[in-house]
Amino acid sequence: MSLLETEMVQKTLSKEDFVSDQTVRWCPGCGDYAILASMQKILPELGIKREEMVFVSGIGCSSRFPYYLDTYGFHTIHGRAPTIATGLKIVRPELCVWVITGDGDGLSIGANHLLHIMRRNVDVTILLFNNRIYGLTKGQYSPTSEQGKKTKTSPMGSLEMPLDPIQVALAADCSFVARAIDVDAKGLQWVLKEAARHPGTAFVEIYQNCNVFNDGAFSHVSAKELRAQNTLSLTPGKPLLFGQNNEKGLCYQAGGFKVVSSQSNEVFVHEANLPIEKAIALNALSYPQFPLPLGIFRAALRPVYEKQIEKTSGVPQTQKKLEALLHSGKTWEIK
Repeated sequence: MSLLETEMVQKTLSKEDFVSDQTVRWCPGCGDYAILASMQKILPELGIKREEMVFVSGIGCSSRFPYYLDTYGFHTIHGRAPTIATGLKIVRPELCVWVITGDGDGLSIGANHLLHIMRRNVDVTILLFNNRIYGLTKGQYSPTSEQGKKTKTSPMGSLEMPLDPIQVALAADCSFVARAIDVDAKGLQWVLKEAARHPGTAFVEIYQNCNVFNDGAFSHVSAKELRAQNTLSLTPGKPLLFGQNNEKGLCYQAGGFKVVSSQSNEVFVHEANLPIEKAIALNALSYPQFPLPLGIFRAALRPVYEKQIEKTSGVPQTQKKLEALLHSGKTWEIK
């Protein structure tokens, strides 16, 4: 799409154009409402036609997402949304494809599928809603639940160490990795737009509050009055500063980060193409000793999977070519 066409779409579409006629069915107060509102807000700003957008989801509370957007969508099976999105993107590379998943759907039964879509660098945007609990099935501990978490399936406390979604994405060499919070509309919308525009797999972990089964799991960073002190904004090209008045900074030494004064000339300036080892070191910063990193950990450029397929093997990349392939050779019509 040309720049002029993009601007025309931006002028003609509004948030209301992306609101479907379906009644939104999440528990009152669920963080999913805030994420949906942010998504509907940013979609017109991307300058992409509604008929060129597809939302693919698995199973879970978050996976109802496609019903509530007036775009194309697939509500698929448990954990397999990345696989279906990969197939769609290969045959229709011109589409803007989103994968909506949760900490249970994406990191338990779907963990293998999630890993492979990221290592291949398929040009899709993955949103993983992390509430550290199984919400749809009524409050069992999930792959991201903290050790010692007491739930219906761990009455004495979970024995398992939790999976870290950002660590998983970085280990898979995902080319775009970010984290946001459901209630931080400004930060979430910025990350969503940057992720959507990234060529290749973009993975965004979204801290999402389940007010029924795990209320307040992220209150130390979601509360507006605590956010400046307890979080670190990751913006490529900007120094790593935090604190109520940005009085503190981070510098990188001996394979890790340490806190220094914001006036120090050692303050680390974040970069988009951050080496994996530094991105991992950033993610290792844990509250309360360090602020929680929010924003873009890494936005590196590497070959996009579906373009590599077209270049190396000549696999048809449009619906027209695909239909020609299917109807070539020995075919017949049944009348």
